[in-house]
This record gives sequence, structure tokens and C-alpha cells, in this order.
Amino acid sequence: MPEQGTVAPYSVSDSLSLVDLKHALAAGWSDFCIYPTYGLFFAAIYVAGGILISLVMLQWGDASWLIPAAAGFPLLAPFTAVGLYEVSRRREAKEPVSWKPVLGALRGHGDEQIVSMGVIVFVAFAFWLMLAHGVFAIFAAESGTDAESLAFLLTSTGLAMLVVGSAIGAIMALAFYSVTVMSLPLLVDHEVDFITAIIVSLAAIRSNKPVLLVWAVVVAVILFVALLPLFLGLFVALPVLGHATWHLYRRTVISVAA
Repeated sequence: MPEQGTVAPYSVSDSLSLVDLKHALAAGWSDFCIYPTYGLFFAAIYVAGGILISLVMLQWGDASWLIPAAAGFPLLAPFTAVGLYEVSRRREAKEPVSWKPVLGALRGHGDEQIVSMGVIVFVAFAFWLMLAHGVFAIFAAESGTDAESLAFLLTSTGLAMLVVGSAIGAIMALAFYSVTVMSLPLLVDHEVDFITAIIVSLAAIRSNKPVLLVWAVVVAVILFVALLPLFLGLFVALPVLGHATWHLYRRTVISVAA
């Protein structure tokens, strides 16, 4: 039998494969097809936020804050998917699926642990905005053009800023993904404190680094493609990825000590 990483009282598999990602996506698609209303509802909230940011960008045109906001917006996707995890959990457990428990999943098990994770999500997003604005300010100081306009991005300095900012953003996104990919489903599934959930998530990444990094790329690419047609692709992509993440979690966190 393959060895397992233990994070008391949980054990995580170290034998995930690309086949598991395929199965998770198939199961996620199945959940969405059976319960599309819930997926469309949570996707609509996320899409509305994305459209709002886009409208503000068009009206305001201040690239120093709004481009980082748009780039960091996907960081909020895992928290949006909490209700989808509950839908998948209930279907798997053959429990009735209704709005009250699905929306109630945002409060976790009444211990506010998911709310605490939500605070972490918000702080991470705010930190990204401040860091990206700092990068912008450094490069803007070297430019003789109007750094507040979107045209600045087409200059050599603007392109260099995008490269540096994208590299920093990728590192932050990877760290955030590592913290949330298994912790949020675990908080929905079990009554556990968010610190333990984060440790379990990091242990899962450590034990299955190649496969879960591939999953991170798959999620990023699908979300990026889904954003292109006026955010409309998110109405399918977000629910399927949310449900799929639940099933990947179930294949990763494989046992709970009694």
C-alpha cells in the first residue's frame, strides 16, 4: 500500500494521479448537470463581481488599482465555491439538497471557521492589491508617460511591469491555492478548526505536488478561457471546477481518525 501523510486526525494520500483529475472533472460535470441551479446561482454572484470590476475599469481607467483588482479577482473563486462543495457532499451522502443547508454551508458547522477563512481570503486579496500597486508605483516613477492610463501598459516600462507583477502574482496565487484547495472542502465536510484545515491542505500539496500543480494550472487555464466571452463561460466553468475540487478532496483526504 502507498504511504500516507498524516496530519492528526487526518490522513492524506500521496498517490494521486492524472487519472484522478480526470475522474474529478467528470464527477464535477455530473454534479453540475444534476443540480445546475445551485451552480448557476453561485457563478452569477462571481460573474456579477467580475462585470462590476470591468465597468469600474472602463469608467475610472486608473490602471494602478483596477488592473490588480481584476487580476486578483480569481483569488475569491474558492470561497464562492463553498456552497458547491455542500451540494456535492449531500449528493454523495444521499442527503436531500435544498437552499437552506447549501447557503448555510458558508457558516460551516456553526463555529465560524469558514468565516475565518473568508477573512484570510479578503486579507490576501487586499495584500495583493497593495503589493501590485507598489510594483506599479516603482515602474511608473521611471516612465515619462501618463502612468495612470491604460496606454502605459503598451510601453516598454509598462510591459516590464506586467512581467514582474505577473511573476509576483503567480507566486501569491500558488501560495493561496496551496492553503485553500483542500482546507475549504475539509471545513465543509468536518467540524475542524481552520488552522488544522490549512495544515492538511499544505500536506496534500507536499504529498502530491506534481498532480496538484497540474490541477492548479488546469483551474487557471479554464478560468482564464471562461473569462474571455464576457465572463459567460464562468457559468459553466466555476460550478464544474467547484464540484470537481470537492471530488478531488475526497480522493486526497482519505481517512479520519475515530
